[in-house]
Amino acid sequence: MHHSWMRLGFLVDPRGKVPVKVVARTFASGKTEKLVYQILSDLGLPSGKNDVIEKADFTFEKFYELYHKICPRNDIEELFRSITQGKANSINLDQFINFLNEKQRDPRLNEILYPLYDEKRALEIINTYEQNDEAREAKTLTKDGLIRYLMSDENAPVFLDRLDIYMDMDQPLSHYYINSSHNTYLSGRQFGGKSSVEMYRQTLLAGCRCVELDCWDGKGEDEEPIITHGMAMCTDILFKDVIYALRDTAFVTSDYPVILSFENHCCKSQQYKLAKYCDEILGDLLLKEPIPDFPLDPGAPLPPPSALKRKILIKNKRLKPEVEKKELELFLQGEFVIEDEDKEDASAVPVDVTKITELAAPAAAAAAPVAAAAASQDGGEEAPPIQYTGSTTNVHPWLSSMVNYAQPVKFQTFDYAEKKNVHHNMSSFAETTGMNLLKSQAIEFVNYNKRQMSRIYPKGTRADSSNYMPQVFWNAGCQMVSLNFQTSDLPMQLNQGKFEYNGNCGYLLKPDFMRRADRSFDPFADAPVDGVIAASCAVQVIAGQFLSDKKVGTYVEVDMYGLPSDTVRKEFRTRMVPANGLNPVYNEEPFLFRKVVLPDLAVLRFGVYDENGKLLGQRILPLDGLQGGYRHISLRTEANFPMSLPMLFCNIELKIYVPDGFEDFMDALSDPRAFMGAAKERSDNMKAMGIEETGKKDKEDQARKEEQRVTEPPLVFDPITVDSLRQEKGFQKTAKKQQKELDAVKKKHAKERAGVQKQQNAAIERLIKGKSKDEIKADPAVRKLIQEQNTQWTEMAERHKKEEWELLKQQLADQQDILRKLMETTQAAQMKQLEAKHEREIKELNSRQAKISVETSKEVANDKTLKTKGEKDRRLREKKQNNIKRFMDEKKTATIKQNREKEKLKVTHDKQLEELANDVQKVSLSPGGVCLVGGVREIVTIETVLSASGCRLISSGSSTSINVEQKSTSSSTPTVTVEPVAPPVPFRSFSTIPPPSAQHLIRLNTIEEEARKREEAKQTDCPCVCS
Repeated sequence: MHHSWMRLGFLVDPRGKVPVKVVARTFASGKTEKLVYQILSDLGLPSGKNDVIEKADFTFEKFYELYHKICPRNDIEELFRSITQGKANSINLDQFINFLNEKQRDPRLNEILYPLYDEKRALEIINTYEQNDEAREAKTLTKDGLIRYLMSDENAPVFLDRLDIYMDMDQPLSHYYINSSHNTYLSGRQFGGKSSVEMYRQTLLAGCRCVELDCWDGKGEDEEPIITHGMAMCTDILFKDVIYALRDTAFVTSDYPVILSFENHCCKSQQYKLAKYCDEILGDLLLKEPIPDFPLDPGAPLPPPSALKRKILIKNKRLKPEVEKKELELFLQGEFVIEDEDKEDASAVPVDVTKITELAAPAAAAAAPVAAAAASQDGGEEAPPIQYTGSTTNVHPWLSSMVNYAQPVKFQTFDYAEKKNVHHNMSSFAETTGMNLLKSQAIEFVNYNKRQMSRIYPKGTRADSSNYMPQVFWNAGCQMVSLNFQTSDLPMQLNQGKFEYNGNCGYLLKPDFMRRADRSFDPFADAPVDGVIAASCAVQVIAGQFLSDKKVGTYVEVDMYGLPSDTVRKEFRTRMVPANGLNPVYNEEPFLFRKVVLPDLAVLRFGVYDENGKLLGQRILPLDGLQGGYRHISLRTEANFPMSLPMLFCNIELKIYVPDGFEDFMDALSDPRAFMGAAKERSDNMKAMGIEETGKKDKEDQARKEEQRVTEPPLVFDPITVDSLRQEKGFQKTAKKQQKELDAVKKKHAKERAGVQKQQNAAIERLIKGKSKDEIKADPAVRKLIQEQNTQWTEMAERHKKEEWELLKQQLADQQDILRKLMETTQAAQMKQLEAKHEREIKELNSRQAKISVETSKEVANDKTLKTKGEKDRRLREKKQNNIKRFMDEKKTATIKQNREKEKLKVTHDKQLEELANDVQKVSLSPGGVCLVGGVREIVTIETVLSASGCRLISSGSSTSINVEQKSTSSSTPTVTVEPVAPPVPFRSFSTIPPPSAQHLIRLNTIEEEARKREEAKQTDCPCVCS
């Protein structure tokens, strides 16, 4: 308000007096001027239409009284009554301190850096704004004192330090948003528009730091280069006049660097003039060489704005270093010959990219296409359109040498740019190209903008000089988001409103996560950014003052712009207050922006409209510098110029965003004592009413029951043992079949032995018939026959043993295969049973989650506090996102649990297979193997084989060593371990048991004699004999 009074003080006539009609026009608000004149008369001031007021008489107090007589503040009177609870005519000190801390202070602020209001600070406010001496003495605040405080700069809607330069200005250029203009010379349309030098002055004075110069060859005898929109029927202005204007106004508003974006279509001879004018007119303001601390090397960062104060940078194509050096030396020696390229019709002959790359840097090889001939080419980083000549790449070496930290190159890929790592290379993109890159490679685009600069310009079809929304490219970290400054549309209002802060210096430091190489950021993500606390903002539009000079209806719209998930447009609008442009009272319910993911990039826009939808005033406020509480928001025009008296009175509430279900937890963290006190009071009240409060244990039990309802009890499987597998029907059938096969072989062998025995007995009987004992002993034929029969018997016994041994081994192998298959089948059945259980659990979980989703949709649809469709959609989207996160966690937990169960069962199965393999190995080491009949284990050894052959073991000889030991007391089956020693001797003697006769005795003696001889010779050939 004080600013409005001061502004009136400057609107004096030549005699230094304030005209009454100027005062009447300032307070015009739909009421007749007679009211203003009458109030001036009541205040003892001149009141005639043509009268003037002495400046000394028109004090702030007179202005203040005039203001409140014309526009009574009944809205603040209601606030005053709410503070005093309607019981007093003034606010006491305790009430005022409580009001300041509870209503006027952002609860998110750190209490150490931003201390709570105490008695001392509250008294300072009272003593400053309270005009009543008695109230000041009583340490109270009257209604007038409250109004004065609420309308003061101390109660501004944003922190006052944000209007000065408060950001770190020592970061690389690529870490800042830079206020940028497109086709700066135009004052109107892109096609057939007027070019003006004054546009450069006004744009720079408005805080712009990047202006565009479309340079073309001048005509006529002087051939002075001009600036115009080529091939678009626009008027032209002289290049040197623009340079003079830049020199005069570049650093009036800000001392930070200005970038001249050249779109160079001039021939080399006129490029010489471009360089000459820049050098002569700009002088030391022009940065002609890189700063020593910031060389033009790969990987070297760009210099900060603080190191480039009062410097002008040229953005233009640059020659290859070796070409530039050679041509510049020739130029300085006066031997440089200008050879301009023939400008050919692009529709007839395409641009020779090969030739271009020979003259310029490889990355600056071609010029950029745009949508139409009326489009600006912006430095020509891409191929030119049909019927339009792109900016030249045949650059004069002097002009080329003036380019340093803003070297435009043709954009190839983000990977290519990252690999080259040249920070002073930059690229320009039409809004459509930039949007396509943003949609397909958002994170890569953000990372690119951390390292080097990018420039966005309007597409060529915007012939009306309209603007695109810059916020989407700010979200990606694009530095130079160029707009048509001559058009005061919504995008331009956002741009000027955003750059109004940080001293209107034209540079805004990007958020931390958009600058650091170790952070990743997706501008389209809905989830909170790591390290950034999401905010919640509620705005109540209470009233407006001096909104229109006509008696019209008014309404207010409140929008938010930021990340796509934070942007809310055309949803929050007050009711229409008819026929009142002076002091409409809206008293709307608060407009709630419940979740602002990234407050650092978000801005609030207040727009005031009349009943016909005409914009009366607007204001852009950054969320990160916004102050909560009851605030007066002064309005701006469409072009962002301050308006004298129009303002809105609002109540802004800022909080930390708290997801659903965490409200109590957040309250407990914010104020543990208050939370515990409230919890105790609630518990006592419920007990007094005879209601048992549900405790934590009950909630845990309820949650556990819910989980048990979804998760089935764990399956318990019987252990799979070898003995249990042998009881299986398939194994029993095979064992019986094998026993029959073994019995048949034994029967066959017994029959064969009986036949051989009978034959041998008959042969001996025939040979010894009629001979005495001595004759028999002396008869060599008898000895020979016995020897032959022994050999025959031994060979037969060996063959029988081998056949039975081979059969037993085959049967054992078959049994092992059957046991293994039975175990695998049983294990597979157990695993299938477990997987079926898991499928049922997942199905039940999906069903429950689907039910929750339906209930969530119904809950939002029936929520009466959500008034607009957009608000309901955002609330539903937020709840769905929370549900998705919760559902993912539940599924992840269920998957981990199920995988753990599967792994546990698999480990058990592996152990069982290992036990089976160990059992098989032990059995296979036994010489006789294992013969299972009826499920009873029988150890088959050499002795059992020989017994089955009708022989008994006499001695173990030297072929094997057999040890038998009891495995355990609980089993009658011994464990046999076989230790191989020397290989067996081929010869073994076997005999049948003949009837007791003389011939058999003779034979026995012979056998014993032969055995004794072998023993003496220590050449025992057989471990057993038959008797």
